[in-house]
Amino acid sequence: MSTAPPPFPTPQEPVGHPELLQLGTALEGDEPCLRADAARNRARLLEAAGRLVAERGAQAVTMEAVAAEACVGKGTVFRRFGDRTGLLTALLDHSEKKFQAAFLGGPPPLGPGAPPVERLRAFGCAMLRRSADDLELQLAAEPGADRRFVAPARRVQRHHIEMLLRQAVPDADCDLLSHTLMGQLDPALIHHLTRQCETPLARLEAAWVDLVDRVTGAGTGCRQAPRRTP
Repeated sequence: MSTAPPPFPTPQEPVGHPELLQLGTALEGDEPCLRADAARNRARLLEAAGRLVAERGAQAVTMEAVAAEACVGKGTVFRRFGDRTGLLTALLDHSEKKFQAAFLGGPPPLGPGAPPVERLRAFGCAMLRRSADDLELQLAAEPGADRRFVAPARRVQRHHIEMLLRQAVPDADCDLLSHTLMGQLDPALIHHLTRQCETPLARLEAAWVDLVDRVTGAGTGCRQAPRRTP
């Protein structure tokens, strides 16, 4: 039997990630007097990338294409975002911050105030809906294997699942179990199921609720997916 997991904050204690993460590349290294210009240039590049996504899809977004769309040198795009994954991640930054705000401090059941099992159900269903809405961009922004599990957004999401698991099933190996649950929410799997297998999103939501109930030992009387919030 594995050793007991380390102590975890109680619901009344800070969970370690109360702030919303900035997922895009920061403007480190810029001189203070250039920060305003750097921020404007970054916004201009993101606008250009957004236009490319809207017109031609996420696969058409390359560093060269964004540079041409924004009428700047390719080096400027690399300096701002590092690589294509950094650029695409920055495009997802707004929706990721909105999602973080909802599950870290929004109304229950997604936010604080509901029992942990209810919050787990709501969290997975919300992630499934968000991934379905931004699926092409999320797939294009997926980091390589060496960075996939340490990407800031994924770390916050998995940490949140682990926190709720520790409240619901404190005797489980919640660290590894949280990775297992995150696998159900993987954008590549969602793409395969919804686009290639034509599985309705409602079925994926119901399967997530069923999985959470089985993992946590929750009663079978409430296995419907949470209603959508406005």
